[in-house]
Amino acid sequence: MSSDPDFVDYVCDQISGAGIVTARRMFGEYAVYCDGKVVALVCDDTFFVKPTPGGRAWIGNAEEAPPYPGGKPWLVVGDGLDDRDWVTELVRITERELPPPKPKGSKRGRGPGRGAE
Repeated sequence: MSSDPDFVDYVCDQISGAGIVTARRMFGEYAVYCDGKVVALVCDDTFFVKPTPGGRAWIGNAEEAPPYPGGKPWLVVGDGLDDRDWVTELVRITERELPPPKPKGSKRGRGPGRGAE
């Protein structure tokens, strides 16, 4: 089941104070980015935050579940999503603890027949 785009918009609005927040449709669901880093997923209209030590400490005794079959467990944000300040801080903490995104390599020069001339 695919997530409702209106729910994804609500999630992004709730956490908009954390930084530059965007969502991108991936594999029928959504990845949520904060300042260029994937910090969360929205799957089956459930908000999952990437687990980090600080995020776990902030959220407390949190439910963890895989966002998709065969996935690793992520933090499940239920009713806490309605508390804008609380969920924004959770995303801020998570974003700070994640490494910067890897730069995308250039496609130019790759592939057979390319290289030294």
